[in-house]
Amino acid sequence: MKVGNKLWLSLLLLASTTATQAKVKLPALFADGMVMQQQTQANLWGSASPDKPVTVTTSWDGKSYTVRADKSGSWQLSVPTPAAGGPYTLTFDEGERTTLSNILIGEVWLCSGQSNMEMPMKGFTGQPVEGSTMAILKSTNPRLRLFTVKRNSSLVPLDDVTGSWSEATPQTVANFSATAYYFGRLVEELLQVPVGLVVASWGGSACEAWMHSDWLRTFPDAKIPQTEADIKSKNRTPTVLYNGMLHPLIGMSMRGVIWYQGEDNCNRYQTYADMFAALIAGWRSEWKQGDFPFYYCQIAPFDYGEKINSAYLREAQAQVELRVPHTGMAVLMDAGLEKCIHPSQKQQAGERLALLALTKTYGITGVYGESPVYEKMEVKGDTLILSFQRSKLWVADKDRDYRLEHFTVAGEDKQFHPAQAWISGNKVYVKSQEVKQPVAARYGFENFVEGDLFGGNGLPLSSFRTDKW
Repeated sequence: MKVGNKLWLSLLLLASTTATQAKVKLPALFADGMVMQQQTQANLWGSASPDKPVTVTTSWDGKSYTVRADKSGSWQLSVPTPAAGGPYTLTFDEGERTTLSNILIGEVWLCSGQSNMEMPMKGFTGQPVEGSTMAILKSTNPRLRLFTVKRNSSLVPLDDVTGSWSEATPQTVANFSATAYYFGRLVEELLQVPVGLVVASWGGSACEAWMHSDWLRTFPDAKIPQTEADIKSKNRTPTVLYNGMLHPLIGMSMRGVIWYQGEDNCNRYQTYADMFAALIAGWRSEWKQGDFPFYYCQIAPFDYGEKINSAYLREAQAQVELRVPHTGMAVLMDAGLEKCIHPSQKQQAGERLALLALTKTYGITGVYGESPVYEKMEVKGDTLILSFQRSKLWVADKDRDYRLEHFTVAGEDKQFHPAQAWISGNKVYVKSQEVKQPVAARYGFENFVEGDLFGGNGLPLSSFRTDKW
């Protein structure tokens, strides 16, 4: 080969290599069709050539922002976002331009948990989602954008996930989380702004799996894996889903989180309130976006068998709502299935989460989004009088004349007996012929029950007990 040809080939190879190195690489989360959180400093990050400047241009204001990649090539910056709107473009330039198109500005929510968050609109085999066929058929909405994180379990924190953005259509919605879809659909409808939903969930996953090892130090039973051999379960081993599915998302600018998990922790209910509170605090600390809203579903009633009473786990979940600021619990006492752990009534789950967000985060007035909660008890002869906070009470079946079916009472012997219970005003009166001197009452405190006590806003009360036995 002639010297001139060799030189020309070398120059071509050099130019090609330089162009490849100069192209900004972005995580899967930042892609065509994405939704960015409105009216905030939205975080962006990626990789480029070491020590090289990266310029980001936002089409909504025509401004450019520059940051220099560090010695490893990593870079991050934040750009101001306007009020909801779009579509817009984002251009990243480090010698070669990368342009993201069809970007909307609106409300972004992270949706996480185990199988009841993961359950798609099309349902699981033999386990349908009630009313989903018509909902899927009518689901086309270019302002509702969906992103599902592919399952991934890891011993060490990862930097990216596998997933892509799509607009809501019958095809995409059918395979998307039903709870998240119903949540997003109602938020978009009421606020009339684009909504982006990022689902990171794994059926059967434990709370511990979604947590950093530092947050688990006060829980000695949570064994942190040190090697791959220590990972006995890909979705239950502590830290593995935090590493594989959550860590790559940390810093994503968003409004808040919705969560549906707890079934796997029923046999460890004693630590769940503290652990769940630690998870919320940990996520908020790492995100560095303040005490963002964190709304969650209380697990629905289901027959777990004689060795487990899931009412204790529901009780632990209820404690978190009262202990941790800017949280809220969607009660599902009327939406369980005795023989299936995946309730079909996902619209109730998603819309009750949305009701919490719309009233507590977005400030919509005229409705009340929280279930009533037990407050105190007074003893009057052979009758216990229970008082409640938040809303007036009513019974599901009006033919029962305000009589309730799921109360039990006990005396000093701690033996509970079925009780007569009825509503008068905003109080519940409970008594039993078997207990002449009652000292404690419980409502729906068993695995499976069809809740019949509701607030005036139509939301059910959680199972509860007045004792600490």
